Amino acid sequence: MLGELDAPAVRRWCRAGLHQLGRAREEIDALNVYPVPDGDTGTNLFLTLEAGTAEVEALFGRDTPAPGADKHPEPGLPATMRALAHGALMGARGNSGVILSQLLRGIADQFEADHREAAAAGTPRDSGPVLRRALHRAADEAYAAVARPVEGTMLTVARAAALGCDAGADDLTTVVRGMASAARDALARTPDQLDVLRRAGVVDAGGRGLCVLLDALVSVVTGERHAEEPRTHLPVPLRVTPDAPCAENPLAPAFEVIYLLDAPDAAIPPLRARLDALGDSLVVVGGEGLWNVHVHVDDAGAAVEAGIEAGRPHRVRITHLAVSGAVPSEAARPPAAAGRAIVAVVHGDGLAALFTEAGARVVEAGPGRAPSTGALVEAIRATGAREVVLLPNDPDGHAVAAVAAEQAHAYGIRVQVVPTKAAVQGIAALAVHEPGRRFDQDVVGMTSAAGGTRYGALTVAAREAWTMAGVCQAGDVLGIIDGDIAVIGQDLAATGKTVLDRMLAGGGELITLVTGAQVAPGIADDLVTAMRAGRPEVDAVVYNGGQSVYPLLIGVE
Repeated sequence: MLGELDAPAVRRWCRAGLHQLGRAREEIDALNVYPVPDGDTGTNLFLTLEAGTAEVEALFGRDTPAPGADKHPEPGLPATMRALAHGALMGARGNSGVILSQLLRGIADQFEADHREAAAAGTPRDSGPVLRRALHRAADEAYAAVARPVEGTMLTVARAAALGCDAGADDLTTVVRGMASAARDALARTPDQLDVLRRAGVVDAGGRGLCVLLDALVSVVTGERHAEEPRTHLPVPLRVTPDAPCAENPLAPAFEVIYLLDAPDAAIPPLRARLDALGDSLVVVGGEGLWNVHVHVDDAGAAVEAGIEAGRPHRVRITHLAVSGAVPSEAARPPAAAGRAIVAVVHGDGLAALFTEAGARVVEAGPGRAPSTGALVEAIRATGAREVVLLPNDPDGHAVAAVAAEQAHAYGIRVQVVPTKAAVQGIAALAVHEPGRRFDQDVVGMTSAAGGTRYGALTVAAREAWTMAGVCQAGDVLGIIDGDIAVIGQDLAATGKTVLDRMLAGGGELITLVTGAQVAPGIADDLVTAMRAGRPEVDAVVYNGGQSVYPLLIGVE
């Protein structure tokens, strides 16, 4: 159990929330029928949190310091929460993303206020009551940001979460459990509050996404491996056609307009009044000279002109609401070239060179981090191909890859994600890639090759922890098989041999070893020699990958 909320906990919440939103994204998209059924609420929440998470990671320092170098200083809780809120504001997507950014800003505002008061008083504040006050402030500021708040939406769930903190003890665990439970109960009641949800047989999509994020916070605080499942049954969503906004409301505005705005605080009330007269779903969030403006209108030009009168609009995005998953019109054009390409995510210079030599366009990721959706979309578009196979090569990168594939579709590019969980599976998939086959056949072949490759790795424990193989200590060598820690040892070579023997116990014809940046020379060759002594029929190939987190990657086909 986590007794106090600190900066590393917020960082873990970002990562857990992004992971859980990635898993629930398609479900949330399918629930999206209000304010317009464009099926993108889950995607918008994911992209908004991704932008906030990226700023948190930048605050901590993305890259692992070199051996002997000073460790990055750890930021404080208020600074970390402010980074999350600012990143979400800058990258907010859609109505739900803009509201989420304001909720995060409200939490950050209260954290900073409590921090100042505690510093002035010279006494620390308990995390439970601080979080309780932060959630109340977040809900208040979110309601204030929406021109015409509607109950049965994400706002309702946010308010219920804040009220759910008020009952029970002040310890952090009780507060977060009360918050998440109340939010799930409120979500189940949203169809009773909003007719469009009741008629479609769904709960509110934005509220569902908020519940996912709150459950992720519970998992961080309590140490539970997975977020709690909702206690109430979620209605089965009805599939919505792209022209459904017209069926629900023939007079619904045609365009969604979003832009960042540099403007003084005094310019915002007149801007709100003008935009409110132009359309609906108006949300203006931010402060201190930087705002995010969201509105649905028929006259997109007038909405942008209103921003010009108020200040300096930038990052303008105009989406036609009758087109699900649309992107800004100036960008929505098919690539110039035809053909097929491979985009692969890699960790390490050696792996980058290997995948490039095999014909893939590589996207290099930092240690322990997947690249952003934007980086993947940029790489996909840069291939100039109409068909692209995407290899994430990391289980944590699957959600980002799926969102990038959807985003690229709006540019006229067909993207399929082969769910590779490790670089060795990506190598196996590339080995059977045949551009001359039909696209679907090629993807099936690559997926089959990746799925037929068991993957393992060696890494070094950073601290004492409980694992599936027992309790490890800092400095222990951990042997990983198919994503689970299976061996705890003290020596890289001996642990590697144990892992390889276990993986080959189920059979295998080819092993692939990829050495990391700091592994001692000869370890891979020694493993191959030891393996061939007992299994001369098994072939082996060794690559220098240069990855930093894992001294050795192992694949068995």
